[in-house]
Amino acid sequence: MKNLPPLPPRSLCLIRHGETTANRDAIIAGRLNVSLTEQGRNQARALTQTHWPEPITVFCSPMERACETAHLGFPTSKSTVISGLHERDWGIFEGQPLSELPPRDRTPKDGEGWRDMVLRVHAAITEVCSIAVDSLPVLVCHSGVIRATRLLAKQEGVGIRPGNAHPILFDYRNGCHVETPLD
Repeated sequence: MKNLPPLPPRSLCLIRHGETTANRDAIIAGRLNVSLTEQGRNQARALTQTHWPEPITVFCSPMERACETAHLGFPTSKSTVISGLHERDWGIFEGQPLSELPPRDRTPKDGEGWRDMVLRVHAAITEVCSIAVDSLPVLVCHSGVIRATRLLAKQEGVGIRPGNAHPILFDYRNGCHVETPLD
């Protein structure tokens, strides 16, 4: 995708929510509010064991699965809900088997275009970076948000689907963002 704005020149961490019933059942959830499974709750709780490299500020998508992951993973931190961190709207494909997922660059009927989503994610990340000031922004979000961030970080592509509740650090150094797992 061409002509994308760059990410703010600072490090940030993105975490996909814990496993949901839709993940377990291979269903396209997008904007559907689906619940975490017990495994997903355990994955979220395991985030409390993560060693953070600096003070953090937690942000999350308004979707139930991200809010619950943030609450369980960061029980002593208040998380700020940022509407722009929600998952992509897959329109008529919502609730369908994952095998029916259309190509990313096609706008699904009644859904959100990929470029529109990437630009929405850019605006949300810009917002959280300005709010976080001197702390590391930690965003509890969705697979699509992480894939959009990879493009904004000037990576070659969107990469594989990120694991549930695995922190991914977009470390800003030498003028670019380097993606590394943070465990």
